[in-house]
Amino acid sequence: MKRARPSKSRTRHAPGAETLAVAARAVHQVRNDGRSADVALEAAAERTDRAAVRAIALGTLRWYLRLEPALAPLLNRPLSELSPQLTALLVTAAHQVEYSRGAAEAQVHLAVDASRIVGEARASGMVNAVLRRFVASRAELLATVDADLSRRHAHPRWLVDALRASWGDRVEQILAANNQHPPMVLRVDPAQMHAEDFLRAWRAMGREANSLPWNADAVVLEHAASVQTLPGFDTGAVSVQDAGAQLAAPLLGAQPGMRVLDACAAPGGKTLHIAQRTPGLKDLLAVDDDALRLARVRENLQRAGRDAVLVTADLTDMPPSLAGERFDRILVDAPCSSTGVIRRHPDIKLLRRPGDIESFAATQARILATTFELLKPGGRLVYCTCSVMPAENQGVVAAFLAREPRAQAAAWPESLPRPPGLLDAPVGWQLLPGGDAGTDGFYYACLTHAAPSRP
Repeated sequence: MKRARPSKSRTRHAPGAETLAVAARAVHQVRNDGRSADVALEAAAERTDRAAVRAIALGTLRWYLRLEPALAPLLNRPLSELSPQLTALLVTAAHQVEYSRGAAEAQVHLAVDASRIVGEARASGMVNAVLRRFVASRAELLATVDADLSRRHAHPRWLVDALRASWGDRVEQILAANNQHPPMVLRVDPAQMHAEDFLRAWRAMGREANSLPWNADAVVLEHAASVQTLPGFDTGAVSVQDAGAQLAAPLLGAQPGMRVLDACAAPGGKTLHIAQRTPGLKDLLAVDDDALRLARVRENLQRAGRDAVLVTADLTDMPPSLAGERFDRILVDAPCSSTGVIRRHPDIKLLRRPGDIESFAATQARILATTFELLKPGGRLVYCTCSVMPAENQGVVAAFLAREPRAQAAAWPESLPRPPGLLDAPVGWQLLPGGDAGTDGFYYACLTHAAPSRP
């Protein structure tokens, strides 16, 4: 009698299974460990498939709050009883089924292999069964989920309620914009290269981009590209910066010979813009409370052959290193909820909590009070955030103006073109994400220090 050969244990996984598993681990760390996506994805930084891992993870985070409730009816127990890592894998696989161009059945097979990779081999059968049912009935499942506005747009309910309270009928426009893939926008340093020069060089490479009619130094790429491929990036002639963020330096209006403070400066895009826009400054100080993030400011400046004095300091109180200093111009890019850049950082949907807005506003008020004391009489301070929450924006500035008689709100500079769709707030101006300008969500206000009256 011929003896059957023992079957070899399976040691190889289908191509793509490990990519899915690594992405699911990153999703798990954001959802359950409270890590930012950037931190969670550091583990994939040296992988050859890092771009695919990042795309899958960010896509899953973008739609997590829509997909998770769609999967819930397919289990014979609450999702909360599964291991958090297994739930993250199921949602990540569901994202690939619903949003990727791969065959749905193939995504199921990858997920089964990925369950073994992430240490959930005992649940591989359940993963297979649940995802097969999702493939078969996802239209009906998602239609049920989509009856709820917050789930349809994959936003936490508290945030939807807060946006509706602040923006009324614009709420769905904001939610939809937050789920769009953001454009890659560049800022060209006109001292080295004009936008037309970049467009000519880029098109010669067989690629397409467009200029912005309201910003002569901005270029929008038709498709995102590695910065190493950008003509002029290595010398700082070109920098990646959203068109909304490019308004900070022009609003500041620094002039040669002035002393300028960039508060909360990391990662340094606005610092570099100030330095490039205004050569001949007497001083440029870049301050941040995080020494590691401040190192990125130096990297940004060094790439373009620029320099600034870097100071590690917490500006919620007057730091001894700056006491007695006075500046002609101050940029306060205040730490905020980042609710204006969700389309770039979808993990914000899962990381933010209702109490964060009030906490940020309190911190912003303290930073604004500190930095105003560093402003010379007759000087200008620009306060900005990448938030769309009025409590962090005009709420902070209006409260400061009410208690500080030396401060006055300034008008939009006549020489600076207004972006299309710019909204006049009770104090300052608001860009909503997407919108007519196509920018991220930004708030700006310009304050002046009233010079003492002469006798």
